[in-house]
Amino acid sequence: MAVPSCSAPGVWVRGSWQRLGNLFTFVSKPLCSAAAASRPLDAQRLAERLRAQKQEQKTKKPVPTNPVQRRVQELLRFTEQLQRVHPNVLAKALSRGLIHQDKDLVVINKPYGLPVHGGPGVRLCISDVLPVLAKMLHGHKAEPLHLCHRLDKETTGVMVLAWEKDVAHQVQELFRTRQVTKKYWAITMRVPVPSAGVVDIPIIEKEVQVAVTQYRVLSSTLSSALLELQPVTGIKHQLRVHLSFALDCPILGDHKYSDWNKLAPQKLSACILKKLGLRQSKARHIPLHLHACQLTLPALQAGKEELNLVCKPPRYFVHSLRRLGLKMPSRDQNGDEQATHSGAQ
Repeated sequence: MAVPSCSAPGVWVRGSWQRLGNLFTFVSKPLCSAAAASRPLDAQRLAERLRAQKQEQKTKKPVPTNPVQRRVQELLRFTEQLQRVHPNVLAKALSRGLIHQDKDLVVINKPYGLPVHGGPGVRLCISDVLPVLAKMLHGHKAEPLHLCHRLDKETTGVMVLAWEKDVAHQVQELFRTRQVTKKYWAITMRVPVPSAGVVDIPIIEKEVQVAVTQYRVLSSTLSSALLELQPVTGIKHQLRVHLSFALDCPILGDHKYSDWNKLAPQKLSACILKKLGLRQSKARHIPLHLHACQLTLPALQAGKEELNLVCKPPRYFVHSLRRLGLKMPSRDQNGDEQATHSGAQ
């Protein structure tokens, strides 16, 4: 078998030497030696590697120059990565978002895109990492924490866990009997009329169920609003259904309930797209802007005080408020809410 000439590899990598750098030198010298004749498949494998790299460059998505579009892509990538991380890494992240801890309860700030329970297509969820989280907070002999309630995968905010199963059942009963006060913030398309009220339309899931939501506008523009929502009942997706179909003000990023007739990415107005710096084709990546901002638990034992738990919204929520020209309320010393610009948070 004839030894290939030194010119052959130079032709083979022509046009790619600047990108490959040292790989050009590495390929040229061995193929010009007698040893290369005994390994004819090496060149074939390198050629396949080069073709794969070129194909990867072609299929790689360009990095958007718009900062809002970059943030949307980062959030989407982060959500996908949550399903691939090691349970220890996820538990550590949840421990950093700790809101409250005592001998009975642990309260965390649930991140966006993380399911509470397992299911089809779910690789990792909060319930999977409760044993690891308990050991991080209470030592290696700690028993697993217990869920007291649930939040949707796309919802962020206050989430209560219990050390003992009996305490978890006690808190669950408080939720069931509507003794827990829950408040959410939502950014909506359009502004509800009137600016405050009660929605009490039923929600059908296997059977007709009564569903009641109190709402009030905290801040608004011509095209969007920041609402405080207080669900009296706890039906699945109650807030999303009531805002979209009862008030005609779907939550920003709600791609499931924004249209009566079809399941499709949310159709945003030209005004909102301009303020967010997005194209309609990218609207499907906008996350749900629904945040469990406050939860008040009655005293679990005699002589104890009620527990008021407050959680700040995530950065993407605050960023959207700022872009849309909405103001976020803050609490003064008397506990009353006053509107302040979202950039102050």
